[in-house]
Amino acid sequence: MTITVGDKLPAHTFATPTNDGPGEVSTAALTDGKTLVMFGVPGAFTPTCNANHLPGYAEHFDTLKEVGADEIAVVAVNDVFVMGAWQDAASGADRIHFLADGSADFTSKIGMDLDLTAHGLGKRSKRFSMIVRDGEVVALNEEENPGEVDVTGAATIIEQLRG
Repeated sequence: MTITVGDKLPAHTFATPTNDGPGEVSTAALTDGKTLVMFGVPGAFTPTCNANHLPGYAEHFDTLKEVGADEIAVVAVNDVFVMGAWQDAASGADRIHFLADGSADFTSKIGMDLDLTAHGLGKRSKRFSMIVRDGEVVALNEEENPGEVDVTGAATIIEQLRG
């Protein structure tokens, strides 16, 4: 079942890159008393994710904070080391949480998993974005085509935060 507006974000602990190696961060730590902007991508370093989706959030980081985002996070079905390499390679992404969902557990819990086995990519995440206030999903966007960033980019989230 796909998560919808009004649902609580499920409890989950992500692996996340830190300066000291792999660390952990929970959905509770990201959302309790806060407004989280989370976006999901099919994979780190994939063309659309790397050239379009992530850069939009990095570029508009200050605006996202100004209009109400306390935390910004990207989640991908990659291991923590790949997410760390992506974080290091991404210009301006040092303030975004890079969340590794290596086995697609979180992605499956929220119904955003995507089977790309036929393309040699295995289980991945659909391209999505959401606003979560104090653990509750208040806005949710999903791309029809995983190779596009039309409704899940930073511009849409900024407008939704402005309400």
